[in-house]
Amino acid sequence: MVSDGIDRLGFLIHDVQRLMRKRFEARASGLGLSSAQWRLMVRVAKEEGITQARLAELLEIEPISVSRLVDRMEEGGWIERRSDAADRRVRMIFPTAKASEAYAEVKSLAGEVYELSLTGVSPEDRRVLIKALEVMVENLTDAEASCVKVKSAEGAAA
Repeated sequence: MVSDGIDRLGFLIHDVQRLMRKRFEARASGLGLSSAQWRLMVRVAKEEGITQARLAELLEIEPISVSRLVDRMEEGGWIERRSDAADRRVRMIFPTAKASEAYAEVKSLAGEVYELSLTGVSPEDRRVLIKALEVMVENLTDAEASCVKVKSAEGAAA
């Protein structure tokens, strides 16, 4: 049987992600943020006013862990919590000026890691790679949404 490498796809994606993260963390260590903290900071910078519950979902960590992480980042002056005007129980997270400045640096460092990782990949192959990954995300997002709908329907029927 001839393989086109598809059987290694998951391993390759995982290895690329792990190696890029390690390279980025090595370069970003001077910012004084842990890996979890800069991941949270990037999410907050991209989605100002995000809730702690949504952060937990996106970062794939428990809500109590997000709460502790937010506590530390708030103490460090990176983020601030605000109550939602519509529901005072909901705490929304916003970046501070300090975080916004660091975010610009993080984006630059990430760009350097991306360029390093794509050395030797032609512009056309880069476009194809990005498009293929976007389609994969869409396919898997659609499949995940379908599974949730099926489970909801099964629960309603029971």
